[in-house]
Amino acid sequence: MAVEELPLRETKFGLVADGDGWFVLNARESRWRDTGHFGHYCNFEGKRPFRQLGINVNVLQPGQPIGLYHRERAQEDFLVLAGECLLVVEEEERRLRAWDFVHCPSGTRHVFVGTDAPCVLLMTGARADEGTIVYPFSEAAVRHGAAAAAETRSPHEAYAPHPHWQPGRPAPDGLPWEVA
Repeated sequence: MAVEELPLRETKFGLVADGDGWFVLNARESRWRDTGHFGHYCNFEGKRPFRQLGINVNVLQPGQPIGLYHRERAQEDFLVLAGECLLVVEEEERRLRAWDFVHCPSGTRHVFVGTDAPCVLLMTGARADEGTIVYPFSEAAVRHGAAAAAETRSPHEAYAPHPHWQPGRPAPDGLPWEVA
């Protein structure tokens, strides 16, 4: 049984994939989201998320965390593609540079923060059921603006102080590719 190629859908902010077929999509042409305090990302997905694996390309400017310090029930893995960032993991800080790989088994508390120049991260993670993420309070993450005010299992509650994410691309100098 052959798997069909999935046509890409053009949106105002870039291309997305809606469905289960195979496809090829250049990150430059994908739809990006501006998360304000948490940088920019693209996940290549349209209205329907991938069923088994989440994947994002994230761009962080200096001082921007990728999200809030958290732990999940599912495995997550990260690869620094360009630049440098700070990993806060299990209340420890570790400086990362291009090509550093981070493996977080289920339950690992972590967050990434941009440092001196734009940083580009590739993130992957197994899809888990709703309610399997916890945002624990963290002194180390607080120092970097990357912690929930109090421990919660609610993403809505954890991110309530931050504006809702909007479509938007990172500035050309924040990307690891030439802009035509």
